[in-house]
Amino acid sequence: MYFENLSLIWLTLIFLAAGAVILGCGVRITDVADRIADRTGLGEALIGGLLLGAATSLSGTVVSVTSALDGRASLSFSNAVGGIAVQTAFLALADMIYRRVNLEHAAADLSNLFQGALLVLLLGMPLLAYAAPEITLFAVSPVSLAIFGVYIAGAVASKRVRDEPMWHPVGTHETRTDQPEEEATDAGSNVGIFAFFALLMVVMGLCGYVISQIAGVITDRYSLSASLVGALLTAVVTSLPELVTTLAAVRRGALQLAVGGIIGGNTFDTLFLTLSDVAYRDGSLYHAIAREDLLWLAVGLSSTAILLLGLIVRQKAGPGRIGFESVGILLLYCGAVAVTAL
Repeated sequence: MYFENLSLIWLTLIFLAAGAVILGCGVRITDVADRIADRTGLGEALIGGLLLGAATSLSGTVVSVTSALDGRASLSFSNAVGGIAVQTAFLALADMIYRRVNLEHAAADLSNLFQGALLVLLLGMPLLAYAAPEITLFAVSPVSLAIFGVYIAGAVASKRVRDEPMWHPVGTHETRTDQPEEEATDAGSNVGIFAFFALLMVVMGLCGYVISQIAGVITDRYSLSASLVGALLTAVVTSLPELVTTLAAVRRGALQLAVGGIIGGNTFDTLFLTLSDVAYRDGSLYHAIAREDLLWLAVGLSSTAILLLGLIVRQKAGPGRIGFESVGILLLYCGAVAVTAL
């Protein structure tokens, strides 16, 4: 498809259509992931953090990688880190609709705490690459390889943390425990469920490719900031599955799945940087980005730290029955949007 020859109206319509398909797939994939968690016995937090997080991030992965292949370092980087920032803000929105108590209080789970700490480590590594001298191996920064290694080690450790926990959160009347639904273990075959899950992932990936191509055309045609387009346009649209899956999980009472899906999706999103650095053939991706791209990396890192504090403190209620962490995350994200738009 030659998007360069299309008018702005057609580009907008195709962009919105691709976003709508991603949104629709996100609605369906939450239910499938919840059933997989029940059937495998791995739990909502672990499945949300690994499988659902990876699936809903696929469209964003495609955007970052194809942008890097086209030599658009800032668009690729800002899409990845901008997605992490907006997805954390989505969790604050989910806290608003869960009216019984603060979401982070009710969804207490050791796996989510571990994934959050892992995410802080992974988000700090691009800063090391940016500040360090440009050293590459076949045009790939060693930090990108380290990010991949830390992610894999973290995924293995997540399973161990769930199977052999060294401490447990204090249970309260408002704590929602992860209990498999009996009917979920009976309906349909395991092969069919996993196949349908894979199909939804493929569709979202194809839509992500379309969005990346249109974003590139819009950036060039109207001389827009690649950081602005990546962080506030492609990142938001490709993150819609996270918004839908989080809200849907909260409404069905799968609170660990909701929190784990966001944290796990953000953790998986750091692999965008590894894949993008490999795809970017003009040297280290981290030394080709603009300074303003680091703003969204800082927002993602700070938002994750605030979320971790909320998961540890487990405040029962705050203003409007949401916790201090949700208020802080929303203020931080809105402030970053205002600074970027100026």
